[in-house]
Amino acid sequence: MYRTNTCGELRIEDAGKEVTLAGWVQRVRKMGGMTFLDLRDRYGITQIVFNNDTDAALCEQANHLGREFVVQVKGKVAERTAKNPNLPTGDVEIIATSLNVLNPSEVPPFTIEDESDGGDDLRMKYRYLDLRRNPVRRNLELRHRMTMEVRRYLDSKGFLEIETPMLVGSTPEGARDFVVPSRMNPGCFYALPQSPQTLKQLLMVSGMDRYFQIVKCFRDEDLRADRQPEFTQIDCEMSFVEQEDVINLFEGMAKHLFKELRGVELSEPFVRMPWSDAMKYYGSDKPDLRFGMRFVELMDIMKGSGFAVFDNAAYIGGICAKGAAGYTRKQLDQLTDFVKRPQIGAKGMVYARVEADGSVKSSVDKFYSQETLQKMKEAFAAEPGDLILILSGDDAMKTRKQLCELRLEMGNRLGLRDKNKFACLWVVDFPMFEWSDEEQRLMAMHHPFTHPKDEDIPMLDTDPAAVRADAYDMVVNGVEVGGGSIRIHDSELQAKMFEILGFTPEKAQEQFGFLMNAFKFGAPPHGGLAYGLDRWVSLFAGLDSIRDCIAFPKNNSGRDVMLEAPAPLDQKQLDELQLELAPVEDKKA
Repeated sequence: MYRTNTCGELRIEDAGKEVTLAGWVQRVRKMGGMTFLDLRDRYGITQIVFNNDTDAALCEQANHLGREFVVQVKGKVAERTAKNPNLPTGDVEIIATSLNVLNPSEVPPFTIEDESDGGDDLRMKYRYLDLRRNPVRRNLELRHRMTMEVRRYLDSKGFLEIETPMLVGSTPEGARDFVVPSRMNPGCFYALPQSPQTLKQLLMVSGMDRYFQIVKCFRDEDLRADRQPEFTQIDCEMSFVEQEDVINLFEGMAKHLFKELRGVELSEPFVRMPWSDAMKYYGSDKPDLRFGMRFVELMDIMKGSGFAVFDNAAYIGGICAKGAAGYTRKQLDQLTDFVKRPQIGAKGMVYARVEADGSVKSSVDKFYSQETLQKMKEAFAAEPGDLILILSGDDAMKTRKQLCELRLEMGNRLGLRDKNKFACLWVVDFPMFEWSDEEQRLMAMHHPFTHPKDEDIPMLDTDPAAVRADAYDMVVNGVEVGGGSIRIHDSELQAKMFEILGFTPEKAQEQFGFLMNAFKFGAPPHGGLAYGLDRWVSLFAGLDSIRDCIAFPKNNSGRDVMLEAPAPLDQKQLDELQLELAPVEDKKA
């Protein structure tokens, strides 16, 4: 056999045993007549000792080993003289009696250490080497444990794991599809699923009652830290449920994962926040509640004093940073530059300090009396030593989003976004629709199958933009980790929804006739939720990006630099698919 033990399991009680280990050479150190080899595998590191006095040839062989050589070592477990308390195997070492090089290695392009000298692009190109590093390996182990706990939890609640197809029809709503040409059906295309939404609803029509799937999903959209073109959902659906049933069950699942994987006991019910409040007080539908700085609107206080920027604004609002009045002019200028960045888009920032005597000193003092500034201070419940930061603009929603970015930046600067602290909430009562300037029509905020709140259904005919949805998102530390809704199960209501979204009856039948027809055969009330597995793992691992909890991720351009994908097809493949490519515009021209 190649090994009797792994490199992470031997302890002091194994002293005296004859063992065989196999793994990768982490490092080789020569000290006098001794050579020490750190041998690594997925399970840990064990020190191997070669003694020139007892076996010069074996010691010489060890001296010629390079980093990442794959070797097999036989020897006897002995207690170490100089123990290493930082290693689980640090009390023992192996006195080598034989060494077998199973495969040599070229010098790796970066160090296989916890803190590597390889940049992102280099590590992505050699991802199979990056996966040997402890932090990345631990992330994948965490991902494995999470999927196991998810399956155990959902199985205990009566869910069935059912697979749905990867080749489906394209859908017109939502993000762009990845499409797959069909050789046997020339001119026709499959799409890779953005989610198994309609299929899991059909499973409810079929009487499966409780379904889940840990499933790959695909969206051809612009990338960022928490997005990949392919990602994994914990996809769930339940029959005969209302919103409260779904929220309670999956809040229970979240608490189970926190306890089992992070050792965090969350006993209190998660906060519930209407979407309208999230936008009003935090400028985001996924607010980070680890810290305060709730928005305060100042229109009534700050308008009408001759400061044109505020007098002409459609919205004036601010945040109060506790204890930050000591910020220097340089720091305040940095914050102003931050909000004026093109991706944020504010035109400027006003600040006010609450002095030790309770007076307020602001950057716009000449326009406001101390009496007015005191009213502003009272609106924030500000105290001596606090710093008030104010933004304004001619679009309330846009300005709140800018204020959201400023709030998060201050949270970072003041150390309030501790990755070991968790603030969980449900954002509920989303709008059913949102206006698209590009499409010049109402679009479904979630998807066309979301059920409107019963009390709002009459407004579908009179004021559809005011209709709220039976939709809910779970947010943890400012990250949307999951979301779902109660679904429409009535074919007439579903037809009405398509009509509002601009579908002709013929187009609705063409795209979704299979679903509306299924509803005619006794569809139960149903609803569900999908958690983002990648986001959960990155949250628990304390990562800023989901890439390092995915074995083989894409880069920020959606490319796999290791596999060199996507790549052109050769002409033979194009001919088989009856595809002809249009000329690609040269963006550098």
